[in-house]
Amino acid sequence: MPEFCDVALPVPLDMVFTYRVAAEATPVVGGRVLVPFRQQRMTGIVVELHDRKPAVKIKTILSILDVSPVLDEQLLRLGRWIADYYLAPLGDVFRTMLPLNAEFKRAIAYRIAEEGVLALHLAGMAGSSARSRRTPEEQAAEFRVLDYLAAQEPAPGEALQVREETLRSATGVSKLILSGMVRKKWLVREDVSAVRDATRTVKIAILKSAEGKLNDNQRKLVETLAASGGRVPVATLRALEVPRATLGTLAKRGLVEIIEEPATFTVSRSNPRPFEFDFNKAQQSALNCLRKAVEAHKFTGILLHGVTGSGKTAVYLAGMRAVLEAGRSAILLVPEIGLTPAVAADLHQIFGDEVAILHSALSDKERAQQWHRIKSGEARMVVGTRSAVFAPVADLALIIVDEEHDSSYKQEETPRYHARDIAVVRAKMANAVVVLGSATPSLESYFNARKSKYALVELPDRVEQRPLPEVEIIDMRQEFQETGQEQIISRKLAEEIKERFERKEQVMILLNRRGYSPVVLCRTCGKTLECRDCAISLTLHKREHKMVCHYCGFTAPVPKSCSHCGSEYVYFLGTGSEKLEELLHGMFPQARIARLDRDTVRGHEDFERTLNALSEGQLDLLVGTQMIAKGHDIHGVTLVGVVGADSALGLPDFRAAERTFQLLTQVAGRAGRGKSPGKVLLQTFFQDHYAVQYAARHDFAGFYEKELRFRSWMHYPPYSALANVLIRSAKLEEALQWSGTLGKWFERNRHEGVRVLGPAAAPILRLKRDYRYHFVLKAPSREKLNTTLRAMLAYATQQKIPRTQIIADVDALWLM
Repeated sequence: MPEFCDVALPVPLDMVFTYRVAAEATPVVGGRVLVPFRQQRMTGIVVELHDRKPAVKIKTILSILDVSPVLDEQLLRLGRWIADYYLAPLGDVFRTMLPLNAEFKRAIAYRIAEEGVLALHLAGMAGSSARSRRTPEEQAAEFRVLDYLAAQEPAPGEALQVREETLRSATGVSKLILSGMVRKKWLVREDVSAVRDATRTVKIAILKSAEGKLNDNQRKLVETLAASGGRVPVATLRALEVPRATLGTLAKRGLVEIIEEPATFTVSRSNPRPFEFDFNKAQQSALNCLRKAVEAHKFTGILLHGVTGSGKTAVYLAGMRAVLEAGRSAILLVPEIGLTPAVAADLHQIFGDEVAILHSALSDKERAQQWHRIKSGEARMVVGTRSAVFAPVADLALIIVDEEHDSSYKQEETPRYHARDIAVVRAKMANAVVVLGSATPSLESYFNARKSKYALVELPDRVEQRPLPEVEIIDMRQEFQETGQEQIISRKLAEEIKERFERKEQVMILLNRRGYSPVVLCRTCGKTLECRDCAISLTLHKREHKMVCHYCGFTAPVPKSCSHCGSEYVYFLGTGSEKLEELLHGMFPQARIARLDRDTVRGHEDFERTLNALSEGQLDLLVGTQMIAKGHDIHGVTLVGVVGADSALGLPDFRAAERTFQLLTQVAGRAGRGKSPGKVLLQTFFQDHYAVQYAARHDFAGFYEKELRFRSWMHYPPYSALANVLIRSAKLEEALQWSGTLGKWFERNRHEGVRVLGPAAAPILRLKRDYRYHFVLKAPSREKLNTTLRAMLAYATQQKIPRTQIIADVDALWLM
């Protein structure tokens, strides 16, 4: 039996840690163990068992959590590849791959030390003079803690420990007080984190008897239970307008019994769609290509480029059905959490309980439940957002990345992986097929397809020969000249909206900026109201009556005067989706209008409810941010208005034109998906920009050729590998010093073909309290880029620059 094991822990260190294996049991490679790390307990993944004795004293693992691997050999290999390619600690990668946080509960406990007992004894003898160095409030708080702990009775055979939350609740003290008492050795702080049962349960009320005298509230509950067959979830009963204690009273009287049962995860959709696949020639050709590739049991990359409304989803589902019929597994990735329930419902309609859903809006217990369904083979069809690419399916045959161009597939925290690229790598490892689908593919994917790295499959027409929507560009500069004032909704757009309402048709309006007003300006001193922790203007949210930072979440009251000079001439400038909704209500008071953005959507239920209302004709107009532009198939929408979507063209980002083209094309694709033809009105101040012109003509190939020319001149992807190295610190001097140190290193150590831009202040200089400076690296190959970045990080460690203060973002999408 091996004596030692190497464990990858979720800490910001590029190393694994060796522990001694306990004599009574041996862990498995790919399984989880609970280990002591510094002053706490952590779960980690075993990556190797061996007999190599370390030169230093080592600790013993506390417990083995898994008797079989939670990460099989293929997923372990994928995790190592991610750690190597994205320069991320292996433990952080494995933590991202495993949504099993619900099975481990972190907990801290305290017990009184001998010095604490002595202090309590001396205080009783000497009175207040023995504690005169501290404030009276601190003295009282400390001795409340000591008195409480001294009065507790330990369980037989156990040392007395009191959980932190219990101790703080009973004594009313802060964490700061407890930390001070630990430093003085009055208390001993212990990590008592442990594995817990993550089974989701639901409380059920069962009606036992309806006899006896009942008051009105009790009768209401009993009648509700009787009408529902005698069994109702407690959560449903609590939604009734009766006091919470009423149900408890019925339970005490024996009229109702409360039991707990395992909760089931349900996927529902109020308007299920029939899926009798009737393919046109292009769709059938695409499906045949997909099936042939799957049957070959070899890696194949396919770029499915189909215009909006061309039936890509039907091809996905038919391909997944073929995979399931062959007894194999498939993963479907979608970019937005809001799309996941709808797609999962479609899959559930076709595949039944073979479908599992994975995304971040689920609770920890729900995610763990879905993960175990996949791992056990109960669910072989998986749908989810970017983390679903790590689903532990067996015999993987197909991975589909819908809207593969979408930036939400890139994770903006460690590990900074791109799910589309991980899907390609995983498919290679599994000899599976990966399908990248989009109406507006990323330049990198389309470039690879043109270079024959992927098979390029085109769907050039909409289903049922429906025409693409007519696009009309409205020059807002001319609108201003003719009206003499700034217009949010142009005269032409207002007229077209009115016509659609008269014809009982539906409208979507896109404004990719949430809130009411994005800028608060003092007309006396000219300064704006900025976030306390970021170099970003606060946005007015009128309905909630507060100012909000959209980057860190900081909030502040709505100002009545300037915080800099005290002037009362404070103006709220610009327009967000909340203000646009208010304006449209004023222009069309009889219309049924709703808004879809992150302020109105708190969970996937809100998202689904709004889209179902639009789909069922209960809404006339939907206004929203880019959430409304992605993948929604609403047949009643015949007009799409785009307000200010070209503002991104002014950002200092080489991908600005590509993002604008993609957003305009995607939102235009929401129009005319039913029997009536669609129309799109693009309001813009940059009507001559090629991104706007090509989007208006639905000309992806033309945009691709022009944008590719600019990329080649400036050595940007896909003609180079790119990384953004960000140096951050809460102290401006440290950020300047560290970035200067690394800048000098880059000058001294020039690597062949690697271009280094910077150091320079990041476009957003301060974010979440950190000052930020960055370098942009461009290299002819990813190997050279990776070598340079590793050498830079090693030098930073020598110079004692904290690893957590350097972000090396490989294949960065966001340079702000």
